[in-house]
Amino acid sequence: MADGDLLKESARRVQEALRAAGFSHQVVELAASTRTSAEAALAVGCDVAQIAKSLVFRLEPSGRPLLVIASGGHRVDESRIESLVGERVTRAEPDFVRQATGFVIGGVPPVGHSQRIMTLIDEALMAFDVVWAAAGHPHALFQLNPGDLEPLTGGRVVGVS
Repeated sequence: MADGDLLKESARRVQEALRAAGFSHQVVELAASTRTSAEAALAVGCDVAQIAKSLVFRLEPSGRPLLVIASGGHRVDESRIESLVGERVTRAEPDFVRQATGFVIGGVPPVGHSQRIMTLIDEALMAFDVVWAAAGHPHALFQLNPGDLEPLTGGRVVGVS
C-alpha cells in the first residue's frame, strides 16, 4: 500500500479525481499485478466477481468511447450493450483506450479520464458490500461500495451480461 504522495503518477491522478468528486476512497499500489480480474482478486483476497473491471468499447458509427464497468466474473454481452446504447460496439484498440481515458489497458479506472465517457455499470456488482476497481496502473486499485459507482461515474446501472 502506498501513501498518496508515493503513488505512481497515473494512480495519483485517480486519487485526485476521487477526492475532487468528494470521495475518500484510498488508492493502493501492490507488488502483485492487478491487470486482470483474476490477478486483482488474488492480490486483495476477494472473489473475482467483486472486481469492477473497466472495459472500453468504441461505438459505431459515432466513434465515441463507451466504458462498461462489469463484474470480474461476467462476460459482457455486446448485443445487449448495443441495444442499450443504440449503436454497434467494438472492442477498443489500446491506442483508442489510452486516448479516450488517459490510461493503459489493465489499469483503466472508473474515474479520472481525459474526457467524459458514457458509462454503463453492471447491476451484478450491486450484490456486494464492497468491490475493487483499477486505479490507473496495473498494480493499483481502490475499494469502494458498489453504490458509489453511479454518482462517481455519472453512469447507469444495467444488466450487461
